[in-house]
Amino acid sequence: MILKRLPNILIACILALSLLVSGCGSTTTSAPPTVGQPTSGGQTVAAEPVSGGQFNKFFPKTEGDYQLNFRQEKTGFAQAKLSQGGQEVALLSINDTANNPAAASKFENSTKQVAGYPAMTVGNNSTAILVADRYQVKVSSQSLSESDREKWLTQFNLTGLARVK
Repeated sequence: MILKRLPNILIACILALSLLVSGCGSTTTSAPPTVGQPTSGGQTVAAEPVSGGQFNKFFPKTEGDYQLNFRQEKTGFAQAKLSQGGQEVALLSINDTANNPAAASKFENSTKQVAGYPAMTVGNNSTAILVADRYQVKVSSQSLSESDREKWLTQFNLTGLARVK
C-alpha cells in the first residue's frame, strides 16, 4: 500500500521543497526614484509625464483670422499649428520635461524672462520658456519676429499649466 502512494508522496515533497527554496531566495530590487530624489548623474526624476491631450486646454485661444489645429499629442507632448488666412504662421508646443531633466536644465542660466518665466531663443526661429521648472512651452516660426513669438507665449494659460502635477 505504501508503495502505491510513494510516487504521490515523492511529488508532494519535491513541490514543497521547490516552494521553500524559491520563497527563500533573495531578490535585490530597489524602489524607483521618487519626485526630487537624485538619480545617477545628479539629475532629478519627476513623476510620470502628463498625457499630451491634457495640454490642449492651455494653448492660446484664437480669434479672427487665426486658427489653431492640434497636430500631435503623445505622452508628455502636444503640438498645434497656428494658421492665419489658411497659411501656417507658427508651431506651438508644450513639452513635459519629466523624463528629460537636461531639457529643463538649459534654462538655468537664462537671463531673459517672458511672462515671469525663464526664456531662451532656440536657433533663429524659436522661442521657449520653462513653466514651473518642468514644462517647456515653445513657439517656432519662420515668419514671426522674436517679439511676436514672445507675445504668443504669453497667450498660453501659463498659470493653469504651472498647476499641473
